[in-house]
Amino acid sequence: MSEQAIGVFDSGLGGLTAVKELIKVLPQENIIYFGDTARVPYGNRSEVTINRYARQDANFLLSKGVKLIIAACGTVSSVAAGLPEYLPVPFTGVVAPTAAAAVSSTRNGKIGIIGTSATVNSGSYKKEILRRNDRITVYQQDCPLFVSLVENGFISENDEIVKLVVERYLSEMKHNNIDTLILGCTHFPIIAKAISNFLGNHVRLIDSGRETALFAANILGSSGLLNTSNHIGQCSYFVSDTVESFRKTAEIFLGKSVEDEVAHINIEQVAVQ
Repeated sequence: MSEQAIGVFDSGLGGLTAVKELIKVLPQENIIYFGDTARVPYGNRSEVTINRYARQDANFLLSKGVKLIIAACGTVSSVAAGLPEYLPVPFTGVVAPTAAAAVSSTRNGKIGIIGTSATVNSGSYKKEILRRNDRITVYQQDCPLFVSLVENGFISENDEIVKLVVERYLSEMKHNNIDTLILGCTHFPIIAKAISNFLGNHVRLIDSGRETALFAANILGSSGLLNTSNHIGQCSYFVSDTVESFRKTAEIFLGKSVEDEVAHINIEQVAVQ
């Protein structure tokens, strides 16, 4: 079972930042990624809909025989709390490992959280932080336009549109003197330089993709599921919309071409049990 793939899903493309970190942390592991590009974004959907989508996405990955499932989606991790009990394989979202890293990072006890509207409204990161340390002050801000910027290629730290949107969303965080900021959506690391430029180098940005990759490595190690071969793992990508647009944008996230590794599926045909 150790040579079976890690399954990763996201509402669209943002989860590719987690895949990029998984490749760095666990280069020998095979990875199967599903991006629900036909139904993105999840962040403005109802809780019922998000849960149904999450189960369909997970069921697709299970059909591929994966040994671990990662919901590389802040929205699913925040809203679909019952998903782990539903799955026959180990599971992690992004909330717990990211919150733990933020609590360890802060020096002044002021942590900021940015994410989609659904993620912020769920309060999941805040609850997890305060569960670990109830003396921390938490500031939250939903940043829905960040997703649109990234998926449309507006990612340069020098782009005036990017700088304006960052300032609009994060001015209050800066005023409140946070020293740690959770990037609570896997799209957000793509514009991390612009965020850091605005907030200052003294603010540590917590990349949910990176922290989740490290946490996944611990899960596999403790479960005896690490792939111990000396071969570099293979990655396969599946999407629910056109593969052409995914290929182009995936290069931005991964820094490499995925030309021959992407296939289309009809996610609506996957049963929800």
